Amino acid sequence: MSEPITVMLVDDHQMIRMGLVAYFATLPEIRVVAEAASGAEAVRLVAQHVPDVVLMDLMMPGMDGVEATHRLKALSPRSQIIVLTSHHDDEHIFPAIRAGALSYLLKDIDPDELADAVRKAQQGEAVLNPRVAARVVQEMRGQREVPNPFIELTDREMEILRLIAEGKNNCTIAEALVISEKTVKSHVSNILSKLQLNDRTEAAVYAWREGVVRRGEGGVS
Repeated sequence: MSEPITVMLVDDHQMIRMGLVAYFATLPEIRVVAEAASGAEAVRLVAQHVPDVVLMDLMMPGMDGVEATHRLKALSPRSQIIVLTSHHDDEHIFPAIRAGALSYLLKDIDPDELADAVRKAQQGEAVLNPRVAARVVQEMRGQREVPNPFIELTDREMEILRLIAEGKNNCTIAEALVISEKTVKSHVSNILSKLQLNDRTEAAVYAWREGVVRRGEGGVS
């Protein structure tokens, strides 16, 4: 029989560590060799145990999981790090991956899937939560979701966008809405920023394309 996969658990919640220890104890091919309640403790233990796989929480007091991941990979490059967290927003995903994490999983994962991820990590294979994978692929492609104007824009901004699409200038828009031209300019700037457009011409094209205004509306033939 081959040697078991050695695992270090890093999480500041003792109950989570206890649950993982109890589960992995039922799997002869996986052996927990160390537990750390903080990033700093993980750094101290990694050189001693050199685990095959580290299950890393991100939000911990003191040294967080991202910094701990960076330091662990420097001390033990062969140790593969699986982030196991409750957070799946960009500000956590990308720093963790850049720091050297191989896989990124959420704590609601099925135990058997987690064990499979550990086995794959030992072989250098990454596993990403589907939501995380979608964000990583999107980022790699350099794509951003096309914003929905009905969600991104306020009612007033929608109103101004329609008038821009009808060919109205800022002065005419200000008169029609009984607001200052300076206020119109501020709204136009916000519209362009939210829709990721360069100028009002692009905004007009966007409005027609997305059906914000239609032929026959606003007196436009």
